[in-house]
Amino acid sequence: MAVTDTLAGSDVAGTADEPTAPRGKRRFVASPAAWLVWGVVVFFFVNLAALVGSVLVNSFARQWFGTWLPNGWTTKWYSQAWDSFGLLHVIVVTLQVSGLVVGISLLIGVPASFVLARRSFPGKSLVFFAFLLPIMMPPITYGIPLATVLYKYELAGTMTGVVLANLVPSVPFVILTMTPFVEQVDRRIEDAARMCGAGLTATFTRILAPLLLPGILAAGILVLVRTVAMFELTFLTAGPDSQTLVVALYYSMSAAGIRAQQSVDAMAVIYTSMMLVLLVIALRFVNPTQLVARVKEEQ
Repeated sequence: MAVTDTLAGSDVAGTADEPTAPRGKRRFVASPAAWLVWGVVVFFFVNLAALVGSVLVNSFARQWFGTWLPNGWTTKWYSQAWDSFGLLHVIVVTLQVSGLVVGISLLIGVPASFVLARRSFPGKSLVFFAFLLPIMMPPITYGIPLATVLYKYELAGTMTGVVLANLVPSVPFVILTMTPFVEQVDRRIEDAARMCGAGLTATFTRILAPLLLPGILAAGILVLVRTVAMFELTFLTAGPDSQTLVVALYYSMSAAGIRAQQSVDAMAVIYTSMMLVLLVIALRFVNPTQLVARVKEEQ
C-alpha cells in the first residue's frame, strides 16, 4: 500500500509539475452550406437596410439625382405630406378603428377563450381549426366575399364596415392567444372561489381577470399591431372618410397627378415609425415563440 501510494503521489506531482500546453485560438469552422445560408441572410439584411435607408434619406432630401448623398436637407416634405394627405384625419381614423377592433375583440375573445380552455365538448378541435382559418389564410381570399356582403347591406365604405372586417381575424387571434394564459391558471383557485359563494361571473371578473391581465394586455397590443398593418381587408371596405394610414399610403402612391416623391417617402417614414413603436411595445409584453408553439400545437 505504501509503495502504491508513493508511486501515485509521484505521478500526481509529476503531472502537476509538467508545463501545460498553451491553448490555441478558437477558430470558427463552418460548412459551405452554413456559409451560404449566412451569406444569403447578410445579403437580405443589407438590401433591406439600403431600401429603408434610401426612403429615410430621400424624405429629408431637397434633391437627390445620381449622387451618393442629396445636395441638401429639409423637413418641408413632412409638413407637405401632413397637409396634402390629411394625415391628422387619417391617423385619428386609424386610432379609432384600431381602438374599436381591440376593445370588441377582447370583449368577445377573452370569455370565449375561457370557455374553450375550461370546457370539453364534441367538436372542440374543429372549433379551434375554424378559428385558425382566418389567421392562416390570406385575407384577400375571404376579404372579397366579406366586402361583397358589407356592400350589400350598405356597411362598406364606413368605419363600421372597416371595424367589422377587421374583427374577422382579430377575434380568433385573441382567442388563440388567451387560451394558453387561461390554461396556466390553477383550477383550484376557481374551485375555492365557488366554494366561498362566488358565481361564474364574479369568479371571472374578480379573480381570473386580474390574473389574466398580462395576457389580455399582450393580446390587445398584438391585435392593435395587426389592425394598423392590415391592408387587404381595410382597402376592400374603407371609404374616403374611413381610410387607415396604410391604405392612405397606398392611395398616395397610386393616385393620379404630380407630387414629389419625397412627400410620399415622408408619409412612409411616418407609417414605419408608428409600426416600429407598436412592435417594440408588443415585444415588451409577449414572446412570439410561445404563440408559434401554440399554433403548431393546435394544428
